[in-house]
Amino acid sequence: MKLRIALVLSLVLLVALPVMALKVIMVTDVGGLGDKSFNDGTWEGIVKAADFLGIEKEVVQSHEMADYIPNLSNAAKEADIVFAVGFMMTDALFKVAPQFPDTYFVGIDIVPPEGAEADNVATYIFKEQEGAFLAGYLAAAMTDTNIVGFVGGIPIPPVERFRYGYEAGIRVYEELHGKTIEILRGYTMDFNDPKKGKDLALAQFAEGADIVFHASGACGNGVIEAAAEKGEGFFAIGVDADQDYMAPGRVLTSSMKRVDMASYQAVLSVALGTFTPGLHVLGIKDEGVGISPMKYTKDIVPKSVLKELDFLKEEIKKGILVVPDTQEALDAFEVPEITLP
Repeated sequence: MKLRIALVLSLVLLVALPVMALKVIMVTDVGGLGDKSFNDGTWEGIVKAADFLGIEKEVVQSHEMADYIPNLSNAAKEADIVFAVGFMMTDALFKVAPQFPDTYFVGIDIVPPEGAEADNVATYIFKEQEGAFLAGYLAAAMTDTNIVGFVGGIPIPPVERFRYGYEAGIRVYEELHGKTIEILRGYTMDFNDPKKGKDLALAQFAEGADIVFHASGACGNGVIEAAAEKGEGFFAIGVDADQDYMAPGRVLTSSMKRVDMASYQAVLSVALGTFTPGLHVLGIKDEGVGISPMKYTKDIVPKSVLKELDFLKEEIKKGILVVPDTQEALDAFEVPEITLP
């Protein structure tokens, strides 16, 4: 809701105020465009903002970690707004940004290191665990084999927050419905190779899983492909963007985080002169995370389960249900006293 209100106010102000000439450059992590999730989503928000404002936009691909600093530095020499996309770009961002105080920097999935905050840097992170909680609860409700899977990319904090939430959602369903579910876990140690994701998903399906959630960038395209190949009775769960369209009927839902909304709003904030440096944290309450509308699968989900998901979403918004965001919190997580509708 906060992001939506801010967006409406921004649009109103833009009607009344002249827009300065700006250029935006997005510097990708090694994952790059084409992942149909995290990088593509961030770029989508930038494109929408740039087209709306009538300003220049460009994307620069990093092929290896050694590219981060030169790519960010070169971008800062010609752009007014530079995006650093991905947790692994944290150190590079905070080394480069102080050298270009007149350039605005935006980090996606980046937390400022202690003492490294800068007046020209705004970073956005997400409560991935909250959307993933709903996806996990749904997976627990829909599994026929009582075995579900998780395929992560590299186990960096955003990926792990997806896993924590997924497992917490499963645990709550187990407690409330008296069901026992086994979770299979695997990591591709990569974000770019769909074959690795497909191979892991097929292995988990072979072990009895009928639903596999991925948080693995472009590797997840292979997870979705695996579910499509397995056919009826098997599902993938997408990540970051609404990936349901990639295999209609075989993607149960997608655990979304609105990187597109964050990047769009960040560009507009510079144009409006409302840029706010520091860390911005977006969760369900801010409409920054959630699950997809399930365009192709909603009809197969029992109405009682849909009602429970809506109820749990509100419990998270109210702070009654706090979804764990670390392994320690997950280990200590106890299902609160919840009376389902």
